[in-house]
Amino acid sequence: MSDINSIFEMKGMSGELNILALVTLLSLLPIIIISMTTFTRNLIVFSFVRHALGLQQSPPNIVIIVLSLIVMFFTMQPIFKRCYMEGVVPYQQKQINIEDAVNKTWQPMRSFIFLQAQEKDIQFLYKISKKETPKRMEDVEFQYLVPAFMLSELKLAFKIGFIIFLPFLLIDLVIAAILTSLGMIMVPPTTISLPLKIMLFVVIDGWELITQVLVTSVAT
Repeated sequence: MSDINSIFEMKGMSGELNILALVTLLSLLPIIIISMTTFTRNLIVFSFVRHALGLQQSPPNIVIIVLSLIVMFFTMQPIFKRCYMEGVVPYQQKQINIEDAVNKTWQPMRSFIFLQAQEKDIQFLYKISKKETPKRMEDVEFQYLVPAFMLSELKLAFKIGFIIFLPFLLIDLVIAAILTSLGMIMVPPTTISLPLKIMLFVVIDGWELITQVLVTSVAT
């Protein structure tokens, strides 16, 4: 029991307020994962793969979501480690207060988000808010940096998805052309192309290739 109390002990805050802060943070965790990590990118790309193969429910949504989470944690492990070592550990050792701990924990995430966010997306958000774009990273405010990051993630995910879609689309077109030339107009092209696309995807280790692309696409 003493160990649990020591974990939730804070300077200047009661245990009840500390527990409330922790519960609040946990409730915001899904939003943080979606808006500040590569989870959205992974989920969209894996969904593109499923549709490109012509599979509607295989792999199931839960599998796609869990796979996206695993790849996200693998990719962002160094960032999370820095956040923990620079913010959480000093706070647990009572070397800094809660405000400094939050700021130090946020800085590695801020640097990561700034690297992924495209400059033109940041400029776009400042433009529509009729404010001048800051010249330094430190001056970019949270309410502009995070939306810019999400816009950049969406654009990059759709670019990767488009590249993935092309070879499978060519297979569909070739099969459709062959069936038409043979006079087999009543045979749906997907009946022939689906097993071919699945076989091709398995032969080239498609899931490994897609995972590699997602991991290496993260700017460092």
